[in-house]
Amino acid sequence: MNIGFVGVGRMGANMARRLQDRGYHVTTLFDTNRATVTALAQEIGAAACPTLGDVTAGADVIFTVVSDDAAMRQIFSDTDNLLISAEGKLFINCATVSPDVHVEVEQLADAAGAQALEACMASSITQAREGSLYLMCGGGEEAFRRAEPLLKELSSSLGFVGKSGEAAKVKALVNMVMNINTAGLAEGLGLGAALGLDLTMLREVFGQTGAASRVLQTDGEDMQNRDHATFFSAAHAAKDSGIALTLAERAGLNLPLARATKQQYERMIAAGLGDLDKSGIAELTFPDRHQAKR
Repeated sequence: MNIGFVGVGRMGANMARRLQDRGYHVTTLFDTNRATVTALAQEIGAAACPTLGDVTAGADVIFTVVSDDAAMRQIFSDTDNLLISAEGKLFINCATVSPDVHVEVEQLADAAGAQALEACMASSITQAREGSLYLMCGGGEEAFRRAEPLLKELSSSLGFVGKSGEAAKVKALVNMVMNINTAGLAEGLGLGAALGLDLTMLREVFGQTGAASRVLQTDGEDMQNRDHATFFSAAHAAKDSGIALTLAERAGLNLPLARATKQQYERMIAAGLGDLDKSGIAELTFPDRHQAKR
C-alpha cells in the first residue's frame, strides 16, 4: 500500500513519520510550502510532488490535513485536484472543517469512483508522532473498514461516528468546549495574578476542585510561564469556534460563551498573536501583558 499526504505541517508531517516508522510506504507528499514538503520528503524518502494529481497517481490512500474549508474545496475541485484519475483510491480527510464540506468531498469522490472518509483528530502534535491520536470517523462503513488498519497505527482511540459530516459536528463541539475552558482558565489565572496569589498554588487548588479540567493540565503552567509554543494555534481556535457557532445558528441556539471566546481569539489575531498556541489567550487577561487592559 502506497500512502500520500496533502498538508505536511505539524500534524500531517508527524502522521507521515509515524506511518513510515510502522513500515508503511509513504510515497507522495504535497504542501503549498515547498521548503517544508521538500525537507520532509528528503527525511522519509518520499517524493515532494509538484501537483496534487501526482500525489494521487503515486498513492493508494491519501491523507489530507489542510487548514480550512477553502483549502479543502480547492484540493478536491480546483483545476489541479486530487480526483484526477482517482478511481479506486481512498481519501482520509483529517482537517477540522465544516461538516458540509466533508459531505461535498464525499460526493465528489464518489463521482470519481473513489472513497472519502472523515477522520477528525482531537489531539495534538505529540500524539500524531506517537500514534496516540483520538480519532472520530464519519462516512461510509466500507471506507472506514478499509482505512481502519492505518488509522489504528495513528491512534489510541478510534471510533466510527456515522455518516459523513457527523464526526465533524462532534469535533466542532469538542473544540468549542475546549476553547471556552481555555478562555475561562486564562481569566481565572489572570485574576489570581492581579490579586497577588501564588499561581502554582492556585493551579494545584484548581486541580483538586470543580475548576479542574484537561486544559488546566495542558495549558495552565504555560499560561503562568508565558510559554506559548504552538500546538494548537489561536487562529485555529477562532476558526473552530466559528464552525460551532454556525451550527448553533442553524439549530436556532444562542451560545454566548462560545461567541465571547471566539471574540477573544479574534482579538489575538488582530493583535498579531494568532500564531501563538491557544494558551496565549492569557496574554489578554493577565495584568501587564500584551492587551490585558484594553
